[in-house]
Amino acid sequence: MLVVDDSLLFRETLAKCLGGGIIEVIGTAAHPYEARDKILELRPDVVTLDVEMPKMNGIQFLRKLIPQYPLPVVVVSALPINAFDALDAGAVDFVKKPLIKSPKDMMEFCEELKSKVVIAASVKVTKTGTSSPLEQGGDKSFSPLIKKVRNPDTIIALGASTGGTEALKTVLEKLPSEIPPIIIVQHMPAGFTKMYADRINRLCQFEVKEAEDGDRLRYGLCIVAAGEYHLTLKKDAAGYYIFSKRGEKVSGHCPSVDVMFSSVAEVAKDKAIGAILTGMGGDGARGLLEMKKQGAFTIGQDKESCVVYGMPMVAYNLGAVTVQAPLNKISEIIYNRLNG
Repeated sequence: MLVVDDSLLFRETLAKCLGGGIIEVIGTAAHPYEARDKILELRPDVVTLDVEMPKMNGIQFLRKLIPQYPLPVVVVSALPINAFDALDAGAVDFVKKPLIKSPKDMMEFCEELKSKVVIAASVKVTKTGTSSPLEQGGDKSFSPLIKKVRNPDTIIALGASTGGTEALKTVLEKLPSEIPPIIIVQHMPAGFTKMYADRINRLCQFEVKEAEDGDRLRYGLCIVAAGEYHLTLKKDAAGYYIFSKRGEKVSGHCPSVDVMFSSVAEVAKDKAIGAILTGMGGDGARGLLEMKKQGAFTIGQDKESCVVYGMPMVAYNLGAVTVQAPLNKISEIIYNRLNG
């Protein structure tokens, strides 16, 4: 891999903490022009890229790089909006730059970045700036739902990790305004989830917001779990609401897809639709199985359209998936299920 960062100290720190094992740091660069030369000379498998750099920022560099030399890039950014702009420009994933208060903070950051570099190495990047074989096409959106009986207990739950920010956008932007409530866990650090929810809100026909404890669910509302907070579905006489709280990692994550899916299985039972999308590991697989056992309709993204066929694969192998489908068909499957 090649490390690109304008800070000499940070470059040396990354090279030291990432090197060894299956990762070989073959070079570093202080700015995009040096990075371009190093990429042509060294031909790295993966690049880690800072965003705020002199001469040209990382996002501008990505937009020039990917069409000419498509390769996996993991962005290391302190600013949420920069990370999402980088994903739009073709980056595979991002890691938040840490506020180093102790050696433990740096160790956790390096372990997270190592895992994402290893994942990125297996991703096929296209020249279009899309870091996965995500299928495009189909109608931009469906007509408003035409149901004679509107079921107030219907709920949709979506879980994703690596590649999920774009995959979720592909699913959500096609759905109509009068959609049953949607709850989402996308593995993402604190501070990034609100920015992500705001970006998706601008693209969708319904309201999208970051979860706040006690949020009431309704038709036309989508809730994204807050970073470092588990999202749990609850129900009382007035209907569904959200319980959002800090907690220990479950299945390696907080928020955890398993936590959300398990609560949906318990509370909504056969009134729910669940979908597990691209991501590394197995978070969400057991929760989706619980949903299916309670009568929920469950969907798994197929291998060909995943950035990383990890979470959907584990769910499929457990027997948790009712229907496996390419990404660009999932919104249509949800729509048809609601109108069936």
